[in-house]
Amino acid sequence: MKIEKFEDIIAWQKAKDLAVLIYSIFENCKDYSYRDQIQRASVSVMNNIAEGFERKTNNEFKYFLYIAKGSCGEVRSMLLLGFELKKFSKSDYEKCYNLSLEISKILSGLIKTL
Repeated sequence: MKIEKFEDIIAWQKAKDLAVLIYSIFENCKDYSYRDQIQRASVSVMNNIAEGFERKTNNEFKYFLYIAKGSCGEVRSMLLLGFELKKFSKSDYEKCYNLSLEISKILSGLIKTL
């Protein structure tokens, strides 16, 4: 399948799903600093994939994929902290953590192909 727009990229689709999930889980979180940071990091994953793709060069795309991968790691780090602080359920933690890990692996594969 030829990728014609960033919305066709599986990593972007899953990153969007992760951002929506993070936003829904932390919608009522009163720790505004924590909530804002994890939400920004999750949005950063999908936005960097999109921005890199739109640059139309493999080198720039790869650069932005590395940034997206870094943001994905930040999301996982925030998830670990939040789970230890009991900010959300174990099932929400596992869903988000596993999805972010999957996105990271997909990004690694995409970087290698470029």
